[in-house]
Amino acid sequence: MLLLGGGASGGVPCGGRERSVRWDWSRTGRAMAAWVILSACMCYNTHAQMRIPPETVQDWANTLGRQLVALTARYSGALLLQKKYKDIEPIVKMEEVDGNELVQSFAEEMERMLGRKMKSVKRLAEAAEDADLYHEFNATLGFDYYNSMLINTMDDEGNYIELGGEFALEENEHFNKLPVNTQQSNIQVPTNVYNKDPDILNGVYMSEALNDIFISNFEKDPTLTWQYFGSSTGFFRLYPGIRWTPDENGVVTFDARNRNWYIQAATSPKDIIIVVDISGSMKGLRLTIAKHTINTILDTLGENDFVNVIAYSDYVRYVEPCFKGTLVQADLDNREHFKLLVEGLHVKGEGKVKKAMKESFRVLNQAATLGVGSLCNQAIMLITDGAMEDFQQVFADFNWPDRRVRVFTYLIGRELTFAENVKWIACNNKGYYTHISTLADVQENVMEYLHVLSRPMVINHDHDIIWTEAYMDTVLFSSQAQSLLLMTSVAMPVFSKKEETLSHGILLGVVGTDVPLRELMRLAPRYKLGVHGYAFLNTNNGYIMSHPDLRPLYKEGKKLKPKPNYNSVDLSEVEWEDTEQILRTSMVKGETGTLSLDVRATVEKGRRVIFLKNDYFYTAIKETPFSLGMVLTRGHGEFIFLGNVSVEEGLHDLTAYDVSIANEWTYCETDIDPHHRKYTQLQAVIRYLMGKEPELECDEDLLRQTLFDAVVTAPMEAYWTAIMLNVSGIDEGVETAFLGTRSGLMRLIRFVGPEKRVGKKFLSAADKENIFTLDHFPLWYRRAAEYPAGKFLYYLRWSGGPQITPQCMIVIATSAVTVTVDKKVAIAGAIGVQMTLEMLENRVWSIATQPNDTDCSGVEGLCPLSCSMNEINCYVTDSNGFVIVSKDRSDVGRFFGEVDGSVMAQLLRMGMFKRVSLYDYQAMCKVGTHSASSARPLLSPFYGILGVLKWFLSNFMLFLLDFNFCGLWHSDQFVDAGTFHATNKKKSGDILQPCDTEYPSFVYEPSIKETNSVIKCGRCQKVFVIQQIPDSNLLMVVVQADCDCSRQYGPITMNPKEVKYNATVKCERMKSMKTRRRPESCHAYHPKENTKHCGGASAISLCVSLFVLCLCTTLLGIR
Repeated sequence: MLLLGGGASGGVPCGGRERSVRWDWSRTGRAMAAWVILSACMCYNTHAQMRIPPETVQDWANTLGRQLVALTARYSGALLLQKKYKDIEPIVKMEEVDGNELVQSFAEEMERMLGRKMKSVKRLAEAAEDADLYHEFNATLGFDYYNSMLINTMDDEGNYIELGGEFALEENEHFNKLPVNTQQSNIQVPTNVYNKDPDILNGVYMSEALNDIFISNFEKDPTLTWQYFGSSTGFFRLYPGIRWTPDENGVVTFDARNRNWYIQAATSPKDIIIVVDISGSMKGLRLTIAKHTINTILDTLGENDFVNVIAYSDYVRYVEPCFKGTLVQADLDNREHFKLLVEGLHVKGEGKVKKAMKESFRVLNQAATLGVGSLCNQAIMLITDGAMEDFQQVFADFNWPDRRVRVFTYLIGRELTFAENVKWIACNNKGYYTHISTLADVQENVMEYLHVLSRPMVINHDHDIIWTEAYMDTVLFSSQAQSLLLMTSVAMPVFSKKEETLSHGILLGVVGTDVPLRELMRLAPRYKLGVHGYAFLNTNNGYIMSHPDLRPLYKEGKKLKPKPNYNSVDLSEVEWEDTEQILRTSMVKGETGTLSLDVRATVEKGRRVIFLKNDYFYTAIKETPFSLGMVLTRGHGEFIFLGNVSVEEGLHDLTAYDVSIANEWTYCETDIDPHHRKYTQLQAVIRYLMGKEPELECDEDLLRQTLFDAVVTAPMEAYWTAIMLNVSGIDEGVETAFLGTRSGLMRLIRFVGPEKRVGKKFLSAADKENIFTLDHFPLWYRRAAEYPAGKFLYYLRWSGGPQITPQCMIVIATSAVTVTVDKKVAIAGAIGVQMTLEMLENRVWSIATQPNDTDCSGVEGLCPLSCSMNEINCYVTDSNGFVIVSKDRSDVGRFFGEVDGSVMAQLLRMGMFKRVSLYDYQAMCKVGTHSASSARPLLSPFYGILGVLKWFLSNFMLFLLDFNFCGLWHSDQFVDAGTFHATNKKKSGDILQPCDTEYPSFVYEPSIKETNSVIKCGRCQKVFVIQQIPDSNLLMVVVQADCDCSRQYGPITMNPKEVKYNATVKCERMKSMKTRRRPESCHAYHPKENTKHCGGASAISLCVSLFVLCLCTTLLGIR
């Protein structure tokens, strides 16, 4: 017995005895030494001689395999369903899917839909311009309009307050169940804009003409969502009218003029260099205002614009040294990067604006010469508190006489000493001058540059229609798949057509409407693409609009938030197997074509990898900057089978109690007629087929497939009912049988009532992962498709309880059902059983125990063998290495490499498992404590220390100099520059930022049915035996328990590792210019433009002697 079980009985005592021997070494001498050596050898030999009989483990695996096959076959009825589909093979027609034809038909459908949106916007623009043409401005106009903040508000006496009249609101399914008024629009005005200003009142009165157009548009195209007019004066007219909710402070910060749709429609693409003065005089509140001004300018830029930021004092420096001498695309990623760097700016030295302007002109001229950047508008935004040196010659040398580069100037602070100089710069370079003395002034003054840039377009009356990049609709956070949360807007500028203001190029505002991308993607229905197929959209810049693998949200604590770069995820970062970027380049260029790729796709949020051969088909969507891509997977999307049944027969089976269909799919269009919005898809289909709603628009191909599947699967209802009524009863732990077909039809039966069921959430409406959605087929369907038809695949899932514990785990067994015609195979559906983990555990432990009277003659190793023995650990894992059954329940659901790294390491060496590297270019990583932003590693530590030292010295000197007449004259010198941003700061360790990660997945090699081996671990040897469980994806694993190898073999985890880039590589990645398609139109110049309107006059009134004293003191102090 020592030879068979010594690992358990001798391991611990040997270890203890050896320690006591070491303690007495100096006292016992050579005799004791000899005894120690003998004992150690005995321990070593004892461990080495343990043997787990492979034949015993094989018997266990075979028995478990037979029981599982019998269990799943009985309760699922898979054999019956496969027979029913086999029976219909002679009467169905198998067709090959033409990917090129299919993607073109999808694109044409999308073009028609988006075309309707564009027509609606054009009607709004025409109506607004006509209304303005016949409206005479009235400075004393009194007009009581519906203010969305004040509607339905009464005073203490029960009367409606001014601008807050009675406004009917009714919950509307089409508008995300929000209370709206579809007969009237209303007005939203930002808190910082006076809601009865004459400009506001005249604009609101004029735009009343849009109400009828809003309603008419909605009647013509009931799929329209929000329609709106954003006025250049600040108000926002929205249809349908709603009650606008302010933030927790009672403030409305929404300003339509800041929105991407407004900015893109109002201006052409632009190259912008922001030049900020960080000389000593910019200390305190001035620097805070300057930073806020930069951030506000950055917020006005989009992915068709290019930008850089330069700071100057005694010398010129780029806030991001990596971007020196170039322009970078103003996508969300780069804009946020600049904001982080701008936050770290400090004042120092004396301002030398001439050098900064020379560098800015050099960069812009170089971009134009090399054909990079926007190749349209170019502008310099100068942010300063004054310009004292002789700077005129710079403009004569670099910008005159053509004045191709506009210069906009922002005078910071209350002093107006150098106002005329700063204004002269703007007025002599086709720009605009503004004076910003407080933080509240920033927003309104920055917006002025947009109106200047829009002048050529306004004078030309070029009504370019623009489509925005994707942006987040926060209403959908909790209700839709992540990749379908996004929206795009179509917008058009509205101009004044009055002859007397033509040369001024007056922009009245922008009209637009939103298009939820989920509605657009409905036009590429899932059932035509197969189980792994999908459609996706990207922009002319290569950024994803919609893709099933796009993840725009991340979790911070318990809250879901948009990722900082959610709408600048490149196609190459999602379709990362396209290493040569052939797909991306072709789609960005608007080409039509095909491409085949071998890809590593994942399911279960990246935990499992599947290997697919994808065929990509792509084409441009005309009159938009978008391209449509479509994927068909070999073996799944190549063929589709068609069968016919009568409507009467199909309708009978479709109305069975166990039937449901995919409610997110469009069998019938219920959103066109408001009366149909109350129907579920199943209700709409039944009413249409019964002739009760003949006006419904339904997908006849999908209905035909659904009716056919309902008839073929109908016998399953009787089969499952018979099992329920069987006198032998239901095996305890079997809870649900289910099936799903390619048409989105599902049948299921619950063998257990809800009060006793562990898998309460499974297949419920909230269980998005396991039902048919707009975004994907159910997980069990996708997994079954990658396993041989007729065989069951098993995996573990959390049932949705309060905590992820083994008690809340369920086991799902699923199998694919196919149809074969002329050797062409198509998946008809999948069928399965859901059972409790406890039921599977009980079966495993009952099988994996040899009785005490077992005949052990001829058996080498432990006999009788039982998983209840302390000497061994037993596991059941799946083919991806996840533990399904273990004696230690805390192991359940974990990757086996984390449980026992030594055995997994050996399996990887032996080839029984292989490691597959995967990449995530949408990950979020914690910021290291050494760096508060992703920008910091690009800066030399030496320059960082030097910068801190110089900042301290310069601020100390300026602090001393503040106590003079100048400092007392204007108190903004004493304002703490950090207070404005203090509330937004977090500890660096709590901050998550976008990053790239690499992570592993593990795959079992099915050709290796069994293996056993010995692992040497110091003074012991670990024995293990692994046996495949037949007709499944499961493995029986038995491991010696008393040999600890953790010192020699660490755990093997699936944790992602951040891909670190050195400063050089990181810099190249950040400034790299990928292929992009520029917008077709550009409006940068018009000969009739009135450039004399270049900013308000500056009233300069101050004591000359005091000014001279202040100037001299400041200059002496700085020098």
